[in-house]
Amino acid sequence: MKKVLFLALAAASFSFTSCESKKEENMEAAADNVEAAGEAKADAMEDKADMVRDSADAKSDAMENAADNMAPATETPAEEVKR
Repeated sequence: MKKVLFLALAAASFSFTSCESKKEENMEAAADNVEAAGEAKADAMEDKADMVRDSADAKSDAMENAADNMAPATETPAEEVKR
């Protein structure tokens, strides 16, 4: 009888120790919130970097197009350069 009672008590104590306390659950929830906030901030920074990159590409393209539309420089024939 003592063995059965001891085993039942041991099983009950294991079941209580496996349950998380409210304090632990709150701490894990807070950690999850910090992680989510960090991920959101990183995503926002990546979006901003993409916008800067796209803006620089557009400005570069506009400058190249403007250079292409400039009047061509007059070319001096090779014979005149040698004189």
